[in-house]
Amino acid sequence: MAVFTRPRQAFVIAGALGLALSATACGTGDDKKSDKAGSAECAAYEKYQGNDGKKVSIYASIRDAEADLLERSWSQFTDCTGIEIAYEGSGEFEAQLPVRVDGGNAPDIAFVPQPGLVKRFADAGKLKSLGADTKAMAEQNMPADWLKYGTVNGTLYGVPLGANVKSFVWYSPKTFKEKGWEVPTSWDQLIALSDKIAASGMKPWCAGVESGDATGWPATDWIEDVLLRTAGAEVYDQWTTHAIPFNDPRVVEAVDRAGTILKNEKYVNGGFGGVKSITTTAFQEAGLPVVNGKCAMHRQASFYANQFPEGTKVAEDGDAFAFYFPAIDAAKGKPVLGAGEFVVAYADRPEVQAVQTYLASAEYVNSRAKLGNWVTANNKLDIANVASPIDKLSVQILQDKSGTFRFDGSDLMPAAVGAGTFWKGMVDWINGKDTATVLQGIESSWPK
Repeated sequence: MAVFTRPRQAFVIAGALGLALSATACGTGDDKKSDKAGSAECAAYEKYQGNDGKKVSIYASIRDAEADLLERSWSQFTDCTGIEIAYEGSGEFEAQLPVRVDGGNAPDIAFVPQPGLVKRFADAGKLKSLGADTKAMAEQNMPADWLKYGTVNGTLYGVPLGANVKSFVWYSPKTFKEKGWEVPTSWDQLIALSDKIAASGMKPWCAGVESGDATGWPATDWIEDVLLRTAGAEVYDQWTTHAIPFNDPRVVEAVDRAGTILKNEKYVNGGFGGVKSITTTAFQEAGLPVVNGKCAMHRQASFYANQFPEGTKVAEDGDAFAFYFPAIDAAKGKPVLGAGEFVVAYADRPEVQAVQTYLASAEYVNSRAKLGNWVTANNKLDIANVASPIDKLSVQILQDKSGTFRFDGSDLMPAAVGAGTFWKGMVDWINGKDTATVLQGIESSWPK
């Protein structure tokens, strides 16, 4: 799933979160403006003035600790402008957003992690194209490769927000050092290490794909990462656009290779049970056995750093860290799978455009980065504001010109497939259904 953030990128417990603002910063149009307005600390927000007392609703999949950081990241903006941002995060975001939009109850702004879903709303005439200020800010601050994912039929609708790197394997540096295990740098080394750990009595891998209505998405990331490594970026692009069938032999090969880990009873599921326990293990919990010695490795995105218990040292010499998911075929280069959210609007009131523009600005991305556990493709991000070692590593990987970046495949596909039959098909596959049957079912579901 999807800089930023499958978010699916989503986080631990469902719930709606609202931003509590002081009466001086929000409320009715009769309220006076924020006491901070016009102060030196508010100078950067002068361009957003004139919307005091207005309310903007934002809906996304980001919850719990991540949602708290989100709200803190724009607190100065709301204090200085008097715009109230009412945020709601939901574990059922992918399923509920279309329901709300189609039912005439759309939020003002949504953080959508699937370009395929952005296209669906744009094609239906539900989205507002970017205002002139937002468009100018986006084109100035964002790489063209990222902007194309928010563009539909030549019109830019979505601005990238957060980003994440998915090509990571989480492990415990502390445990690896104690056991004398070396971080693998090739697929063959990865399998050899898995065999060695399994022989020692520990399950080398733990995994979990349960995620409410989005159950199955972590397994799709496995397939995408492996396909990039075995077939290459060109075939990957053909697959995500249906230029080749979903069950092309090269895709079958990638799924079966992923299955040598995910469907291997000797390898999984450390801390939870056998292979089938993967489908009932919440993705938020799935990697925690890495730090309590019940499994050695967990393939998951950079944002998984947020799931470890408070006090966990996430660093190269800490309790948990991640290494690059090794290449399989050196001829395919250094593939990097990633994702992120796109800020789209269903309303174009001045206050909505002001918030959307602000979220594309240098002020916003650096404000959010300073709070930790976040990276972005926005080129105005100052690396000095990125404190977390895993975030720094993510930025290095995203900026490595020798790498080949591709956006999360299921997020690029039509939502009925990428966020539908592909997710469900992976659950059936893990539960025992054969590869050919699963992939044929997904292929048959592709919209004609």
